[in-house]
Amino acid sequence: MRTIYLDNNATSKVAPEVLEAMMPYFGDLYGNPSSAHSFGGQVGRKIREAREQVAALIGADPGEILFTSCGTESDNAAVLSALSTQEDKRHVVTSRVEHPAIKGLGLHLSQKGFRVTEVPVNGDGILDMGFYEKSLTPDTAVVSLMWANNETGVLFPVEEAAEMAKQRGILFHTDAVQAGGKIPIDMKKSAISMLSLSGHKLHAPKGIGVLYVRKGTRFSPLIIGGHQEKGRRGGTENTASIIGLGVACELALRRMEEENTRVKSMRDRLEAELLAHIPKSKINGAPSNRLPNTTNISFEFVEGEAILLMMDELGICASSGSACTSGSLQPSHVLRAMGVPFTMAHGSIRFSLSVYNTDEEVDFVVRELPPIIEKLRTMSPFWTPEVGVCATAAG
Repeated sequence: MRTIYLDNNATSKVAPEVLEAMMPYFGDLYGNPSSAHSFGGQVGRKIREAREQVAALIGADPGEILFTSCGTESDNAAVLSALSTQEDKRHVVTSRVEHPAIKGLGLHLSQKGFRVTEVPVNGDGILDMGFYEKSLTPDTAVVSLMWANNETGVLFPVEEAAEMAKQRGILFHTDAVQAGGKIPIDMKKSAISMLSLSGHKLHAPKGIGVLYVRKGTRFSPLIIGGHQEKGRRGGTENTASIIGLGVACELALRRMEEENTRVKSMRDRLEAELLAHIPKSKINGAPSNRLPNTTNISFEFVEGEAILLMMDELGICASSGSACTSGSLQPSHVLRAMGVPFTMAHGSIRFSLSVYNTDEEVDFVVRELPPIIEKLRTMSPFWTPEVGVCATAAG
């Protein structure tokens, strides 16, 4: 059975070019990049090249690129550094729909006595900018807002938000893990202080991340040790993965037009066909101003987990907007923040495509998913197929 992988926001395939670039550094080229001898020095030069490739993707200076283990580490390092370098400030501003890397950190900080403000979103997942502006105070140390939502693909106006923060002397961090490589980013034209990326979201391996730190931004390291990363993160570099990430960023820059044309076209067709053939279904998130590869669709009166299990039997990989797969009976915090009705939120599925997907794969999903939804609805005591509505809105 073939696999149709439509879960690229969870993780992505390592590009063949990336794997090829990494392999020598697991074998013959095993030197420590910090060593004084030429055997290690050649590895150090490849890391510098990778730093340049990452910087080029986001319009940054190579010296502003700090390699980490993942997006979560980058997010934590950014926020905790902002608080550590401004001990007189005790306020953090974020949103209600952040990734757990920020949302969980916010909860931790609130338990430590910091004040955390979560900016709400509307029914389309769009940030309430009026609320945001009123949240910025002289006590605010840092703002952390995601560039693109991982569940809905909705884009936040982070450049505008960063400028508002800068005018008040507030540091601004963005989790750009989902945005990196999919939409243009130019830090030279932005007021953003810090930005996070994760390799495995853009066809590099897992276990490698990036934190952009703008020149002149005071920074306190999360991991203290050696001189690596100009003293901003101790520990011997994850050489092979850093080199792979550099190649992945170079590929992403070349393929960005394809992301925003061919991949977007497949996403749009998938949405249109499923909405046309499955009653009581809807898109979660703004119809425009989204990532080109992402759609989140709710199918009323069915469980997302059941949909995923039946799709999995056909080799289709996607994600559910419901958190029931982790043992929770509550739907996604993102959909709850958007006010998506309970009966819709529990039946939400996220499809996230990549340049490796094909029209034939979209055709397969469009053909196979409607019968799955129909079968599951016949098993629901609340679904009346004659009229296509819920008989009892039990919640």
